[in-house]
Amino acid sequence: MTGVDESETAAVAARKAAELANVHEAELHVISAYGNQEVRTLRAGGDVVEINQVENATRVAKGVADSLRGEFPNLTITSNAALGQPGEALVSTASELDADLIVVGNKRVQGFSRVLGSIARDVASEAHCDVYIAYTR
Repeated sequence: MTGVDESETAAVAARKAAELANVHEAELHVISAYGNQEVRTLRAGGDVVEINQVENATRVAKGVADSLRGEFPNLTITSNAALGQPGEALVSTASELDADLIVVGNKRVQGFSRVLGSIARDVASEAHCDVYIAYTR
């Protein structure tokens, strides 16, 4: 399984997850985390835009999964939204799915943020399965 957001680095990590799943003839679960179920209202220019975080996370996960299906047509790929901060959402979803592997990117593993923490570090320290940290730079 892999976690995604709208970043290019998440797309790179998701592609690596698809490559691994494809080689091992495994199923790939694409997950996007959301913080709460509130609908946020934003003003964009003169327009008012409402963003439902669950719907947005679902859209992001589905978009990445659809893109990967185009490149890996024989791979079974599912997509879902998961409640929680990204690291905790990945770990809890992996546990629920009895996943064998979580693939995350190394986006925030460099420099000062190594001290403060990162999604990859959070997942690696809490996961009940193997964790693959994909090079995304």
